[in-house]
Amino acid sequence: MSSENNTEELARVFRNIDDSAEEMLSFLGDLIREPAMGPGSGGEGELAKARILESHLRDFGFQIIQWYNAPDERVPSSIRPNIKAMLKGTNSGPETTEAGISPGRIIIITHIDIVPPGPPDQWDFDPYRIVVKDGKAIGRGVEDNGQSLTASIFAAKALMDLNIQPPRDIVLIFVSDEEETNEKGIQFILDQGLIESGDLIIVADHGEPEGRLIDVTEKTIIWIRVTVLGQQCHASLPHLGKNAFRASMLFGSRVDQLLHEKFSTEDPRFDHRFSSFEPTKREPDQSGINVLPGETTFYFDCRLLPAHSPREVMEVMNTVARDVEKETGTTITLEPVLEETTDHPTPEDAPIVRMLSRAILQASGKTAITGGISGGTCAAILRNAGHEVAVWETIDNTAHSPNEYIRIDNLINDCKVFATLFLQEL
Repeated sequence: MSSENNTEELARVFRNIDDSAEEMLSFLGDLIREPAMGPGSGGEGELAKARILESHLRDFGFQIIQWYNAPDERVPSSIRPNIKAMLKGTNSGPETTEAGISPGRIIIITHIDIVPPGPPDQWDFDPYRIVVKDGKAIGRGVEDNGQSLTASIFAAKALMDLNIQPPRDIVLIFVSDEEETNEKGIQFILDQGLIESGDLIIVADHGEPEGRLIDVTEKTIIWIRVTVLGQQCHASLPHLGKNAFRASMLFGSRVDQLLHEKFSTEDPRFDHRFSSFEPTKREPDQSGINVLPGETTFYFDCRLLPAHSPREVMEVMNTVARDVEKETGTTITLEPVLEETTDHPTPEDAPIVRMLSRAILQASGKTAITGGISGGTCAAILRNAGHEVAVWETIDNTAHSPNEYIRIDNLINDCKVFATLFLQEL
């Protein structure tokens, strides 16, 4: 394919994408109407949303659609669905071109589960009904991960609409369980052998407003459950009990200060340059106002720079816990509930990074940069399994917030970047 024909063909694809803006928003609206939360968030899983997604994929013309259902007895359906949709290319295989680019498959991975919307009074609109206002689309899940999911699908759809066959196979994978453990999502996909050596992989689940940052590394994540056991009694007779809530506040305050002092290393590659240690979720307390609580449970979300390890964090937390136990007479238990390390960053000159950089420049005129992110994606699991992965999209980072939104222009432009990537020659 000559450069002139490629430019002309790409212009046709871009026009198709521009003309599809309303259809993209309608599609995204259909998806967010169906909550898809994991059991750890009190949800029933992703099955209903996956069925809506599959219906649209068939209507759009995808001929190869396959389900990979991870068993999970915690949800009513007993399954956590993962879907693969594929657009066949003219050529693929293990060989490498003179430019060092594998002609293997391009894989875009997005996730279909979401986090809870939080208190309804913090939203200006129903979080499960998409609202378009001031060039934005608002709703729970539109950014995380609806924008990239939609952009990747409509990039492939544009090629199908115009009867254009890409040089490589295009594989879109939609996973469950990304917001909780990844065990029923990307880890299950890996265990099924769906990811192959030489695949060119993008996890389209993090970015920044300029759309230039390609993430090649992430912080290590460790989530820690803190359980404090004391002795319940009447609040007017505190000498008869041991206040678990007060002990938890004492522990939390001390460990928060000590962790930030001990792990103060700065790494300019990351969007947040320091390690972070945030107390987050607290389990509901069934005690009355006049009851001194005998038990309380809360969580820390820790994001560590590569210079630090979960073991070091646990050592600090255990030391503080033992001191607080002695002072308060309570028992403090620390339990890691999630640990994701990032031992294998993607090389900055990896084929997928070079290809995506070219696509960003050609579609948007922007020069890509590489770096790290504080948020965690399933790319860490893929990298630790030996795969080179780029993480990219263009977002304002409103995920997990009330009034989560995307900019419609970003949705359209990201779709064009994916389409440009799909059409890159061997």
